[in-house]
Amino acid sequence: MRGGKFVVFSIISALITGAGLAQSNGGQGLMIYAAAALKTSLTEIAATHERATGRDVTVVFDSAGATQRNYLADPEADLLITSPARIEQAQNAGSLPEGTTIVLGTTVAGVAVPPGTNKPDISSAQNLRAALLDAERIAFSDPSRGATVGNHFMTVIEALGIEDEVLAKATLAPNGIETMRLVLEEGVDIGITQSVEIVQANRDALAGPFPPEFELATSYALWHGDDLSPEARDFVAVLLEPESRRIIAEEGLAPPE
Repeated sequence: MRGGKFVVFSIISALITGAGLAQSNGGQGLMIYAAAALKTSLTEIAATHERATGRDVTVVFDSAGATQRNYLADPEADLLITSPARIEQAQNAGSLPEGTTIVLGTTVAGVAVPPGTNKPDISSAQNLRAALLDAERIAFSDPSRGATVGNHFMTVIEALGIEDEVLAKATLAPNGIETMRLVLEEGVDIGITQSVEIVQANRDALAGPFPPEFELATSYALWHGDDLSPEARDFVAVLLEPESRRIIAEEGLAPPE
């Protein structure tokens, strides 16, 4: 990674977000753009920080790609949480200046079904293919919005030779949060998103990860520039405290090794 410090914080405690949560950002507050994989944990941490400090924390959640674009478009933005790969690409392209990247955890792409329904066998490529063909409705995040799993899923269905069949019955959601809403509230047969987003929405909805040949592991990281405000530095320190790390891990994001 060009011109930046890369830090991995080990989480010692137990293993294991429309598009956003928007709260009033008044003058002394913080503006954070974060991938939806951290919606539940970061919402809790931000709310606790607000109560402790009286400072507003505005968090906007979206797909990893959209999150980064939104951050870069907002001159008032303080912190960015997206994938390390996107951070590195942006730094190499000169979009992000020198700064620090702190890995928060990792998840894998998964398959969701409505709780209480039969969970399909997706342990092999052929079983996954059969499950996708059997489903009447499928939802996944829109690849054009920079959805990590959405882009990966397109390569999967192409490799399985069922791209046309799947896309004919698919709903493209803006992010994993909406994908899970479609599964839980509208009865979509199969949702494809990060496992952490499935667990955060409803643990009983997780059918499992992709089979080994299509496995996708994604890390998420906090990035900040070297010119942080004192308020932003305080929040970063809170985010890296053992209690915050425990919350992040318990909500489905496996700690970095």
